[in-house]
Amino acid sequence: MKATLRTVRLALAEPLRISRSTMTARDAVWFTVEHEGLTGHGEAVTSVYYGLNTAELERQLYEAGLDLGHFGDPESALRERPAGDRPPAVTAAVEAALLDLCGKRSGLPAHRLLDAKSARTAPSTPGAPSAPSAPSARTARTIGIVPAERAAAQARSLADSGFTVIKVKAGAPDPEDDLDRVQAIASAAPRARLLLDPNGAWTSTEAMQLLPRYAELGVEAVEQPLAPGDHEALARLAERSPLPLIADEDAVTYEDVRRLAGRVHGVNVKLAKCGGPYEALRIAELIAGSGTELMLGCLTASTLGLAPAVHLADRARWADLDGHLLLADDPWTGIGGADGVVRASELPGLGVRERRVGREDAA
Repeated sequence: MKATLRTVRLALAEPLRISRSTMTARDAVWFTVEHEGLTGHGEAVTSVYYGLNTAELERQLYEAGLDLGHFGDPESALRERPAGDRPPAVTAAVEAALLDLCGKRSGLPAHRLLDAKSARTAPSTPGAPSAPSAPSARTARTIGIVPAERAAAQARSLADSGFTVIKVKAGAPDPEDDLDRVQAIASAAPRARLLLDPNGAWTSTEAMQLLPRYAELGVEAVEQPLAPGDHEALARLAERSPLPLIADEDAVTYEDVRRLAGRVHGVNVKLAKCGGPYEALRIAELIAGSGTELMLGCLTASTLGLAPAVHLADRARWADLDGHLLLADDPWTGIGGADGVVRASELPGLGVRERRVGREDAA
């Protein structure tokens, strides 16, 4: 197997402001594995929060590509999935590329490989029930910390496009600004389900003061209200909260989720922070029946970066898979989302294609 890298710049359509930062662009490193004339692709993106810059991603992915030389075929590499000490985002990108390549070699879409042992994804045979349709989900669409009037206009446009779930960033210096924004969005898109994400900006005291007010505005759930690092504080807040609380920055690893299972209402699983779709499936199995539900989230990335999570989308209570929709120009296509619904395909592998020179070619 031969691995190659390509680094590109992903510019956002407009700056995205959250409680701790404002983002206008990030780099993506595309990891491609070639074997016997077929290629598989994965993507890792830079993240200041997770300490991953472009040079580090390139170095880690280059070394991961060398490690694949120890395997005779992509199936054995995917089966063993050696992570070593690599960052989860790197492991996730390598796993995505192998999943894409193995799917193309077998003629199966990624979601059927991810659950190959169950009847849900078993290949159809004559006289047997046909395989279920590819996973799809209504995704949340994020509105950043912007003036209330701008937020209302965005919400109205999203509702007109078919979005039924809107995720609102919070954590402005003045909490009343956040409340005004949510009120404006609720008025502009009255049928939309609202999620709130302060990205850890509140103290426990602030949270207990603000959560009832957001409940009155119709917010469905709140993601990571407290600064990460104190699982016990988050669990105690969840016990008293009038709204479901979803852990994100406090739910990075499998062990994090194990400590929170049954103590918070949801966990936001991002493949780039947990290590890939197979680890996401382990986490989903861990929380099953615990009272903690699955949210599938993402970093801002291209369709290539989002696709592996979309192949798991029907397993989640909440899908927040809009990272590609925030870009000024998505260089890949294949999962949709502009109408509020992301969809995996039945094409082999990840089922995505790179856009090239104004046209779409098979990757």
